[in-house]
Amino acid sequence: MGLQIIRPDTRINFLKMRYGAFLVSGLLILAGLLSLVVKGGPQMGIDFSGGMIIQIKFDQQVELSRVQQALQGADLPGLGVQRFGTAQDNEFLVRTSASDLVSDAARRDVQANLDQNLAGIGFEIQRLEMVGPRVGADLRAQAMEALFYAILLIAIYISGRFEQRWFPAVVMAAGLTGGIAALRWLGLPMELLVVAALLITIGLCWKLKLSYALGAVVALVHDVFITLGMFSLLNKDLDLAIIAAFLTIIGYSLNDTIIVYDRIRENIRDKVDMTLPKVINLSINQTLSRTILTSGTTLMVVLCLVLLGGGVIHDFALALLIGIGVGTFSSIFIASPILLGLSKIADVDLEAEAGREADTVAV
Repeated sequence: MGLQIIRPDTRINFLKMRYGAFLVSGLLILAGLLSLVVKGGPQMGIDFSGGMIIQIKFDQQVELSRVQQALQGADLPGLGVQRFGTAQDNEFLVRTSASDLVSDAARRDVQANLDQNLAGIGFEIQRLEMVGPRVGADLRAQAMEALFYAILLIAIYISGRFEQRWFPAVVMAAGLTGGIAALRWLGLPMELLVVAALLITIGLCWKLKLSYALGAVVALVHDVFITLGMFSLLNKDLDLAIIAAFLTIIGYSLNDTIIVYDRIRENIRDKVDMTLPKVINLSINQTLSRTILTSGTTLMVVLCLVLLGGGVIHDFALALLIGIGVGTFSSIFIASPILLGLSKIADVDLEAEAGREADTVAV
């Protein structure tokens, strides 16, 4: 018998808590969207915006304001200084939006200003990176392209995997390909194509009555939007590492949702005398031990990376920590209640679909 931390006879009514969960998710998404609107969109890192970044480590604790004042005389347009890692690391990142500076000249300028204004405090310039505007634009386009194709492939996969109906998956693939090709012909930028791919996926899932796939897609959008909003609220940069974290979150959340949905589908076939809400509650309870063990151990590892991993991977680990936590929450409190709601609104007979799948397997 596998490890069980939840009693097998546990019967928590998760669906009863769905309105509270929707309220929490709605407030988090709204706060994130407001932050993005107020700040004019995500705060792009040097990978995407171009410029220069200089990492400095001091041999003793220094206040952020003192470092900012010490560098006011440096010839660095668009200067920004922020603490890097924990306060005990005594490390700072100096950013400048200029991409036409000479690296050695910028290094000498920073050293001269720190020597003059922070006399007696030792420091070392550990890293100096420069990204040109053309390179930054190329990297941003490639990152958006990676997100775009990930969404396309996931949309086609879940329309077949969740519904066990591969003909609608072919229709989904054809619809997505045709719709995106038309939008590309209009010359839309890649950022809008990513949004368009999501909207077309949701529309096709609705039209084809792919309730499981639609619930999974909505849960994925929920997870990514909350993580992106939290990064905006925390004034964190969006760079290549964070895009990689988003793709990881999508894969993790999708896997969690597959576990719960597969159990719902099995229970619909086996427990024909139970109503759909009771089947969904039973399925979530039956998978709860697995969900807590998997997510709990993953979160412990990621938390260690956030606290002890150092500044280089701090933001990547933080994105994973938020995304995995939100993904676990959504697989329990969002994806399954959405499935129940969609089956009523779209008048989808999940019991009949489960019976059809059983017949297919038997054949």
